[in-house]
Amino acid sequence: MAEHGREGGLDAPTRHPLNQDDPKFWDEADLNKELERVYDICHGCRRCVSLCNAFPTLFDLVDESDTMEVDGVAVADYTKVVDQCYLCDLCYLTKCPYVPPHEWNVDFPHLMLRAKAIKFKKGDTKFRDKIITSTDMVGKLASTPLINTLVNGGNTNSAMRSVLDSALGIHKDAKLPEYARKTARQINAVRIFDPAAGQQNTEVPASEQNAAGGLDKVALFTTCYCNYNEPDIAASIIKILNHNDVTVSLPAKEHCCGMPKLELGDLSTVSKLKELNIPALYDMVRQGYTIIAAVPSCVLMFKQELPLMFPDDERVKAVAKAFHDPFEFLHKLHKAGKLKTDFKQTLGNVSYHVACHQRVQNIGPKTRQILELIEDTSVKNIERCSGHDGTYGVKSETL
Repeated sequence: MAEHGREGGLDAPTRHPLNQDDPKFWDEADLNKELERVYDICHGCRRCVSLCNAFPTLFDLVDESDTMEVDGVAVADYTKVVDQCYLCDLCYLTKCPYVPPHEWNVDFPHLMLRAKAIKFKKGDTKFRDKIITSTDMVGKLASTPLINTLVNGGNTNSAMRSVLDSALGIHKDAKLPEYARKTARQINAVRIFDPAAGQQNTEVPASEQNAAGGLDKVALFTTCYCNYNEPDIAASIIKILNHNDVTVSLPAKEHCCGMPKLELGDLSTVSKLKELNIPALYDMVRQGYTIIAAVPSCVLMFKQELPLMFPDDERVKAVAKAFHDPFEFLHKLHKAGKLKTDFKQTLGNVSYHVACHQRVQNIGPKTRQILELIEDTSVKNIERCSGHDGTYGVKSETL
């Protein structure tokens, strides 16, 4: 049996609640003390140097200091490391040997989150970052008729992009998503769940409404990206699930999951978004729905981050338990003998990029396993981080 808390031990990593309601969480002096402690541990290990730019930034600061130790790094420079972390969580789940239950209790991503939260509360966050993380506001505006044409045109106009670069710090060469004229929720309005009736809109075909609970009905959280930018993804998910005799409904209300604001350190807005989303999702969980979302970051937000922020909220726990990655759900269908595998064509060789926020859900290679059910299909996983992280990859200083 593995010794408890030993480096290299076999104990599963455990995550402690964020404790954002504890006054100590917001104590900057205490934060800097903890940053120094963890930075010193990281300096002596350096396993994570290849994961993201936060670690090379830290190690360069140490190596270029007078002492070549963490005590030689100016406290004012600690934030340079924080600014390079985009909370991919890979260091915690795939590299760090000192995560809980190890006695050193290192949770680098959540320490960075704490630092970001204090920075945000102090008012040190850029206006640009507040705007580009307000995905609902930007999405609603950019999907409005006429404005939609102007936004999409401006995003591909070199002169306009140069203005955005100099004025807001959005890199002129960064590829920005196109906004759809009709959102996924508008296109699929007949599928919106009616909490009063305990079912979706009655205009949905009766053949779908008669399905039982469990694996037979799904609540699709469309996500900001699929709703405003890629409604065809939502349409494809609905089509695939319907083909496999699964009823698909949309939550009565839906707002951003809160991940962009979490990565910004805006915990107050995360809390507000939680109060907007959880009641609608919980209504569906009580009716026996499984919940899925196409964007791994959104799934992780509901599965992991909200339960760690609100560990005593039973509704949050119930929603987290019901939330699935789409291919995780398809894999459950397959294990239950309910997935139709009479595929009409092969895919050949497929390269599949595994998103960081899917990897850290610890669900295994479910996407690859489902794709390889297709005859003569071979899937190669690409597991290195893309380095984009939504908003991080469009900024002038990080692209």
